[in-house]
Amino acid sequence: MIPLAERVRPKKFEDIIGQDEVIGEGSILRAMIENDNLTSMILWGPPGCGKTSLANIIAKTSNREFFNLRATYVGIKEIKELIEKIKSNNLFYQKPPIVFLDEIHRFAKNQQDALLDAVERQVFILIGATTENPSFEIIPPLLSRCHVFVLKQLDFNDLKRIAIKTINSDEIIKEKVKIEEFENLIYYSGGDARRLLNLIEIIFLSAKKFPVIINNQLIESVIKKNFLKYDKKSDYHYDTISAFIKSVRGSDPNAALFYLAKMLQSGEDIEFICRRLLILASEDVGLANPMALVVANSAFEAIQKVGMPEAQIILSQLTIYLACSPKSNSAYLAIKKANEYVHLYGHLLIPLHIRNAPTRLLQELQYHKGYLYPHDYENNFVYQNYLPQEIENLKLYEPQDNSIERKYRKFLNKCWGNKYNY
Repeated sequence: MIPLAERVRPKKFEDIIGQDEVIGEGSILRAMIENDNLTSMILWGPPGCGKTSLANIIAKTSNREFFNLRATYVGIKEIKELIEKIKSNNLFYQKPPIVFLDEIHRFAKNQQDALLDAVERQVFILIGATTENPSFEIIPPLLSRCHVFVLKQLDFNDLKRIAIKTINSDEIIKEKVKIEEFENLIYYSGGDARRLLNLIEIIFLSAKKFPVIINNQLIESVIKKNFLKYDKKSDYHYDTISAFIKSVRGSDPNAALFYLAKMLQSGEDIEFICRRLLILASEDVGLANPMALVVANSAFEAIQKVGMPEAQIILSQLTIYLACSPKSNSAYLAIKKANEYVHLYGHLLIPLHIRNAPTRLLQELQYHKGYLYPHDYENNFVYQNYLPQEIENLKLYEPQDNSIERKYRKFLNKCWGNKYNY
């Protein structure tokens, strides 16, 4: 029997739940598909958010041949053979087929290199799916040739809609499964639609009489049977990593160490763990303790040198250090806000006095004229505008209440007075 998750997999865009920003009417990706102007892309999102379904729908809608590959099962040899097959079948000279590469982040650098020429020449349209940040896991030459679309984790309402739609539409479980309570079903799904459907299916398959009623108590009993145990090779390990990061962010070294030990004993990749801590050192500790990023980077280099089992000591030290550090996400909020304003005002002209003037022509055009060199003034500061006139008072960075950023606030207030209201 075909698994439930496959039976109810979305067949068209309208069937996809929870990704309107990426695939809804008027979105960039939807327009590309409807205009049949596809380019290679990376679908980045958590497990069970619809990456594979979306790739299938794109192929079907654009009427292209579809090759479904999984990075853990193919290598350079298989990729080269596929490229030759596409060329020999003359598909390359008609409409380039779609090659879907699931878990593309598991491809090593040399394996990703093997895709470059074919992607560049559009021998095929690559759709890579990943749960990992493409900036870290995809080599820059390949990433620069692909659009990145970010799919969000499904929320409570998304998963509830999926559950209701499934039990009302699937011919096998229809009328045989009823959901009385959604809370635990959705909580233990962790934003993963596939896991949600697997839970429903295992309850259906193990039922002794019908209709089976799904409620919070029944879900608890299924969980206690280790249905969702930690497994580094499955999607479930993301729950533990999430708990680990949230514990460090929440300044609880005890909980963080518990989850760290759980991951290490399960054989989790130590570089993966440390990379997450490296991000956290900037995103969550940030300017409250600028040394955190330095320490995290040193730890990353150290674990690469020593490996396990000694690396667990380094990871323990880093985990405790970050958990016990004061927290600030001001840098994260500042760049997020800056990106929003660039989207709105990025077209504004840079003030002439802070432009470069390496040629006589640019000097005649008043480039650099009137610029005041801060080091010529007391305390290496002089009041002048650096932003375009239309947004000259734009304030993006807001210091938070910790010992270091209080000093930053005092310094900025002394420099800028009422301009930025620090």
